Amino acid sequence: MTSSDDTAVPSYPDLLRLDGRGIIVVGAGQGIGRQTAHALSQAGARVFCIDNEPALASEIAAEVGGVAHVADARDRSSVDAAVAAAQAEFGRLDGLVDIVGMARYVTLLETSDDDFDWTFGMVLRHAFLFSQAAGRLMAGSGGGSMVFVASVSGITSAPRHAAYGAAKAGLMSWVRTLAVELGPNGVRANAVAPGMVWTPRISKYVGEKGRKLNEENTPLGRVAMPTDIASAILFLCSDLSSYVTGQTLVVDGGVGSKFPYPLAF
Repeated sequence: MTSSDDTAVPSYPDLLRLDGRGIIVVGAGQGIGRQTAHALSQAGARVFCIDNEPALASEIAAEVGGVAHVADARDRSSVDAAVAAAQAEFGRLDGLVDIVGMARYVTLLETSDDDFDWTFGMVLRHAFLFSQAAGRLMAGSGGGSMVFVASVSGITSAPRHAAYGAAKAGLMSWVRTLAVELGPNGVRANAVAPGMVWTPRISKYVGEKGRKLNEENTPLGRVAMPTDIASAILFLCSDLSSYVTGQTLVVDGGVGSKFPYPLAF
């Protein structure tokens, strides 16, 4: 208390705790999903680890003391069954984190119908399905937090990212509408938008040359690690962000703040 302020001061570290909360992580088996499962578990959450590969689901569940579940995130019946299983396991659902997202890098004019449909399935359809299934439960039981992994590709533009960027932009719009429609029921919805993240899959795709180029282009001088994104997700799942909803938190090392000056001008 000061002479002009007698408002209570909370324990801010305690606001980060998730003790006893049941949270679904979709795409938990590797990369950002694996680190997120660890982050949530370390904060006290009970984690329902969903992956489309049985071995990965089992491995991460064993690491964090969570529950393994195998599902196709693009199939409504599979998604509904997964959310129902999480509800049965935990008795309630307090959070959803959806990591899933992949791209086919192809120029706009060469993007096929299959490329376009596949991309929207891998980026947006699963968010649509999981947010509906989880949203109904959370809206009916006092609220919760949803966090989705978007991308700076949905905010800016990049060559060979046309369908992927459009789908990620759609995901961020979907998140905003979730926040507006479910907010009165106590449900928050946010997204995290990374740039390049050095996941096992991306490291194989771009190699050390690609890593070096991205490090040189990033103000912080390095590429993101999965832990960087998991840390942002933990914040958005916790009560430290209790008044944050409908937002996309950019975690890109400052790349999006740069004007792309040529090397010589």
